[in-house]
Amino acid sequence: MDTRIGSVDAAAEPTAKSVLGCPPTAHCNHIAPSAPVVTPEANLGRHLARRLVQVGVRDVFSVPGDFNLTLLDHLIAEPNLRLIGCCNELNAGYAADGYARARGVGACVVTFTVGGLSVLNAIAGAYSENLPLICIVGGPNSNDYGTSRVLHHTIGLPDFSQELRCFQTVTCFQAVVNNLEDAHELIDTAISTAVKESKPVYISISCNLAAISYPTFSREPVPFSIAPKLSNQMGLAAAVEATAEFLNKAVKPVIVGGPRIRVAKSGNALVELADASGYPVAVMPSAKGLVPEHHPRFIGTYWGAVSTSFCAEIVESADAYVFVGPIFNDYSSVGYSLLLKKEKAIIVQPDRVVVANGPAFGCVLMKDFLRALAKRLNKNSTAYENYQRIFVPDGQPLQCAPKEPLRVNVLFRHIQNMLSGDSAVIAETGDSWFNCQKMKLPEGCGYEFQMQYGSIGWSVGATLGYAQAVKGAKRVTAQDVSTMLRCGQNSIIFLINNGGYTIEVEIHDGPYNVIKNWDYTALVDAIHNGEGKCWTAKVRYEEELKEAIATALGPKQDCLCFIEIIVHKDDTSKELLEWGSRVCSANSRPPNPQ
Repeated sequence: MDTRIGSVDAAAEPTAKSVLGCPPTAHCNHIAPSAPVVTPEANLGRHLARRLVQVGVRDVFSVPGDFNLTLLDHLIAEPNLRLIGCCNELNAGYAADGYARARGVGACVVTFTVGGLSVLNAIAGAYSENLPLICIVGGPNSNDYGTSRVLHHTIGLPDFSQELRCFQTVTCFQAVVNNLEDAHELIDTAISTAVKESKPVYISISCNLAAISYPTFSREPVPFSIAPKLSNQMGLAAAVEATAEFLNKAVKPVIVGGPRIRVAKSGNALVELADASGYPVAVMPSAKGLVPEHHPRFIGTYWGAVSTSFCAEIVESADAYVFVGPIFNDYSSVGYSLLLKKEKAIIVQPDRVVVANGPAFGCVLMKDFLRALAKRLNKNSTAYENYQRIFVPDGQPLQCAPKEPLRVNVLFRHIQNMLSGDSAVIAETGDSWFNCQKMKLPEGCGYEFQMQYGSIGWSVGATLGYAQAVKGAKRVTAQDVSTMLRCGQNSIIFLINNGGYTIEVEIHDGPYNVIKNWDYTALVDAIHNGEGKCWTAKVRYEEELKEAIATALGPKQDCLCFIEIIVHKDDTSKELLEWGSRVCSANSRPPNPQ
């Protein structure tokens, strides 16, 4: 009996005109292994550009150098990227920092060692602030690795690892791309790690590789699919149970938001907790702008002895406080002088909760915890009612008399009146920290400053990047004017000229805090040089300030407006005086007994 079954057996005995695995009567084409077509565009430079676009970068801040020029050509060729040339590497890094704050991720490109070590300070600041920043360096020719050659832009030793070693301490991943075989993997790992960890990464790319075609770059890169972090559900339940039990016994609990709300992306979850609990909400100074100040129970900035009016009294008298994403350093604690007790505190970090200096719960995400806790708390508005009873609105500073020198508190009253929902304030390190904390931010108004790292001059580049990421918003700060002019930005810049480093004066005075004064308005005019739209003014009196603001908001609103404010060298906020004395005391503590 014939037991063969149709085409199965027929396929087992192919005829001359059949192909193994096909019915003998069917036409079948040979299927050759898929071979990628390597075109001139299938190169490392294009792949890097496409990856930057995929993660949300639209502007890359750069300083050209001979090791990165070919790479810059490929970034320029990407239609969805703009290359923003900066005056120096430090400002490029600061601009990428500001851009990351506004857009979620930033990128800068510099050259090997001489550029890398220059941008390093900005990268360190971004690391301290948990910002995903992709720092790309044009590196040496791949043939020079492993040789004893000495290259320019280095310290004169045949060791190309100096820059890498420096970046290892201020980035969460480092990729040295000096061959094409693993370039795809290294670049993808670096960029995805920056996004996942919300920290800067370092990518060095040999200068001769960017334009070379290679099979791994032959296809459009598949968008990243980064697995979200998940809470341990048992730990989450236990943390919520312990916290709810503690807080529901409290008489006058409060909530204080901290800067790590940003990295945990938990601003909305904190608002949900505040709405559900009825607790008053304050912010630590470095979290200003991360919690909406139009919230009905917002009570201001908690900063110990230099808090906004009546805020410290409510926080420090509470019998329970929920600190969400705090950083307690010597600056935020006003020289370690906060009147807080650990046994009253719930400390909520991005992935950890500590209850009343007792049980700690790991692998618990802040967002999950806050939302689950909101469902378990009894409503309690006692602390906010106490705040309402003691609150007295701030008195407005007196107007200056005609031709009376302008005072800083009068200046900030006028700046406050300028703010709207499409504004953003970038505060420089110094007395602006304290004056800006007292400003009331309208709904939608952005606010940024760099408290953890505290680099004087940070706002110069950060505003450039922030403004580039959020087109159309007004900015209040001092800035990298020439690049802003080239980019057509219409920022309003207030430069407060007090002739020195006032914040350092109030910590410890000395002749080193006095600097040679410049004619800053004339400097900006020289930078302008008739190219682009720019308007400048120098202000000494309140009536001049009013006129300058009216001009900047009116006929010159499409220009970059630079307003230099001349004030007395000792015109500071009372908060800076108090803070400076306490920080000085902390800095000058004698050594512990041996």
